[in-house]
Amino acid sequence: MGLKKITEIRDELRQTPDCALDGFIWKYEADDRAGVQALTAQAKKRQNRLEEELERIEKLKEYERKYADYEYICGIDEVGRGPLAGPVTAAAVILPKDCAILYINDSKKLSAKKREELYEIIMEQAVSVGIGMRSPQRIDEINILQATYEAMREAVGKLDPQPALLLNDAVTIPGLQMEQVPIIHGDEKSISIGAASIVAKVTRDRLMTEYDALMPEYGFAANKGYGSAAHIKALKTYGPSPIHRKSFIGNFV
Repeated sequence: MGLKKITEIRDELRQTPDCALDGFIWKYEADDRAGVQALTAQAKKRQNRLEEELERIEKLKEYERKYADYEYICGIDEVGRGPLAGPVTAAAVILPKDCAILYINDSKKLSAKKREELYEIIMEQAVSVGIGMRSPQRIDEINILQATYEAMREAVGKLDPQPALLLNDAVTIPGLQMEQVPIIHGDEKSISIGAASIVAKVTRDRLMTEYDALMPEYGFAANKGYGSAAHIKALKTYGPSPIHRKSFIGNFV
């Protein structure tokens, strides 16, 4: 049987999961064809990136290890405090103790495609996920900070089981009985908070895309309610929509 074609080996590499790269490298590193050597070099680079990611994720579990005596640890984060339109959204996530999900990070540091991929994995593997939202009208009524706290309390209240400990991104949420640990830049330092930031971001982004279908003139699918130049121009042209925050748009209308 002749040597496998380089195009076939390239396809094989594309289909090889990260966990099986050792086998691919062992199989082909003795093949002295330049094209095959280039492919094994690619495999080794992927393997190095995987090892770096495994190391990063282990560091991201620092707080989860520190508080490992708590049976259920919840990470909580919010998105949407700054936009001119749409709700503020909070997510609370309890990950399993042996969580092995890679690439979790602050949602702002991930591409939309990667967030969507991770959202599906988190929703499948999490022990429990809770979502809380507060409307633009509620934000106008009680202010954005209090509305954010309400959304966070709602998210935690939907968890089953209830957590014994909350890891929060920078804040302490009033009105909750369980112990809380506020962590500055927590979505970059805790895998649970990072997971919550991804769930909150994807949930809100999907909703804003739905609003875009109903009110396309504001460009909500692209700007997600934030004050881009095009959004502000549309706001001045068409006036506020039902999901604009009146307390946020006084400078524009």
